[in-house]
Amino acid sequence: MSKPSRSKLLEFESPWFFSSGTVRTFPCEELSRAEILLHIYRDEFSRPYILETTSERRLQFTGGATQSVMSLEDPDALVTAYARKMMAFLLFNSNPKHILMIGLGGGSLAKFCYRHLPNARLTVVEINEDVVALRDQFRIPHDGPRFEVIHDDGARYMETLRSEVDVVLVDAFDATGIATSLPQSNFYSCAATQLSRDGLLVMNFSGQADRYVDNIRALRRAFRNRIVLVPVQDDENLVLFAMKRPVPRAITPELDSAAKRLRTELQLEFPRYLRKICMAHRRSRSR
Repeated sequence: MSKPSRSKLLEFESPWFFSSGTVRTFPCEELSRAEILLHIYRDEFSRPYILETTSERRLQFTGGATQSVMSLEDPDALVTAYARKMMAFLLFNSNPKHILMIGLGGGSLAKFCYRHLPNARLTVVEINEDVVALRDQFRIPHDGPRFEVIHDDGARYMETLRSEVDVVLVDAFDATGIATSLPQSNFYSCAATQLSRDGLLVMNFSGQADRYVDNIRALRRAFRNRIVLVPVQDDENLVLFAMKRPVPRAITPELDSAAKRLRTELQLEFPRYLRKICMAHRRSRSR
C-alpha cells in the first residue's frame, strides 16, 4: 500500500457553534481552504480530521462520528467508557504476551496498553492511511521492539497471520459503522484459530445497528457460541467478549480477587465490569 501523506495540516476555527475549538485536517489539491471547511461542515469531507477543544483532541470522520478522544491533560488516559470496558480482557488473561489491535483511531487503547502492560507486544493494524499519518497528533508511540503500527486491511492481515496472539481488540469503523470487511471475510474464524488457549477477542459495537447481525452471527460460529454482549453505561456502545474458554456465569473468588487487584493497579472499575459480564451471560443463556 502507498505511504501515508505527511502533508502539513490545515487549521480552521470550528464551524459549529455548539462545538467551539480548532479543526485540523489534510489539504486536498482539488479543494480550496474554504471548500474544505464547507465540506467538513456538511459532513461531505472524505478524509478524517481533528477537532480540538480546550481540554480534548478528537478524531472525527464526520461531525457525528467521533472515532477517538484524547485528554490534553492526560494523553494516555482512556476517556471513553467503551474503551475502559474493553480493558476487562485482563480479568481473563492478566499477562498477555501479544495483543493485536484492529483499528488505530487516536490510539487510546494502544497507548494505555503500551504504558500499563510492559510485558506485552502490541501490533496495531489500520486501513486508513490518513489515520496512520495523524498518529503524532495523538502522541502515539513510535514503532519499536514491542510496538508496531501496520497500514493494512485488518481482515486481510488476520488471514495471513501465522503467529499466536493472546488478545485481539477490534475497534474498526468507517463513517457509519463497523467495518464491512470483517463479516465478509474469514476474519473471525482466523482470529479464533490464532488465539492462545486463554485468548479472547474484544470488540466495540457502535454505529449502524443493522451491521451488528452479520458480525455477531460470524462470531458465534467462530467461537462456538462463547460470546457475551455487554452494554456500556451512559453510551450507545456495546462491548462483545468472545472467548476460547467458556464465559463465566458467576464470580469466583479468583475472578473477584483479580478484579480488585486490577482496580487498584489501573484505576478502572474491574469489579463492575466483571459483574456486568457475568450478568449478561446469565441473561443470554436463560433465553
